[in-house]
Amino acid sequence: MLRRYFAAVLAWFDSSAGPTAAGHNEGVDWLRIIPFVGMHVACLAVFWVGASPVAVGVAVGLYFLRMFAITGFYHRYFSHRSFKTSRTGQFIFAILGASAVQRGPIWWAAHHRHHHAHSDLEGDVHSPVQSGLLWSHMGWFLSRKHFTPDYSRVRDLLSFPELKLVDRFDILIPFILAWALLGLGALLGRVAPELGTNGWQMLVWGFCISTVVCYHATYTINSLAHRFGHRRYATHDDSRNNPWLALVTLGEGWHNNHHHYPASARQGFYWWEVDITYYGLRLLAALGLIRDLKPVPVQVREAHAARNTPAGAERG
Repeated sequence: MLRRYFAAVLAWFDSSAGPTAAGHNEGVDWLRIIPFVGMHVACLAVFWVGASPVAVGVAVGLYFLRMFAITGFYHRYFSHRSFKTSRTGQFIFAILGASAVQRGPIWWAAHHRHHHAHSDLEGDVHSPVQSGLLWSHMGWFLSRKHFTPDYSRVRDLLSFPELKLVDRFDILIPFILAWALLGLGALLGRVAPELGTNGWQMLVWGFCISTVVCYHATYTINSLAHRFGHRRYATHDDSRNNPWLALVTLGEGWHNNHHHYPASARQGFYWWEVDITYYGLRLLAALGLIRDLKPVPVQVREAHAARNTPAGAERG
């Protein structure tokens, strides 16, 4: 028993110490997820630290930066290889993605590739069709069984030792970010007191609140985007296009589009489908930081076999 407790605490800092899927049920690993719960509880400190325009601005800025890192890099690059970059660029993308506190790039990509292989079928670990909205939203990654993914799906990523390092010690980057925000707030409190901020306020807004909002916005794609919205394509799952989710996730809400053609760097297939992540990737390409963004072939885009088809009808 003590060994298990020690391993759970060690896994907060070193993911290689966490449980494997073998021999574990899908119950929540309460000891290991204390930091996750603590992050949510820490948001309540806003009632003590108050708010200021600069702290809220930093929170909003970090939300958009880290959401872009998840959608553009963890998802479209590491999971789907929808564009190319240098090895240095890849490492920077991994660090930016890790700052969102959603585990490492290899872990994230392994689970996501598994999801596409089994989307809304029995093997899908976060399907609302199979296990309900709450489980698909966050229950799945809180369990012991899904702490360690199937790494056979990400052999291309495992060949990079620097990515494995980020993945193993995925808490290091968020830890540095949290301390940097605490220091920034303290510095501003000294040199620019008229801004009305301090270290604790900057930590609560810039790190805790921004991170928790980014968490749950990301999770809606697993849960709500498989339940609410419009189906343009006859995919073999219940993925939906939802413009509201697309706005808060910078383009991920065009989820039925994505499941129809996952290889594309663009998820808003038409000009009126706002895909902020794609616009950001186009800017990075123009700057020469990435290249070869994979487009959506016209014949693929125009294959509207599921227009106005009720979700699940083609599964029957």
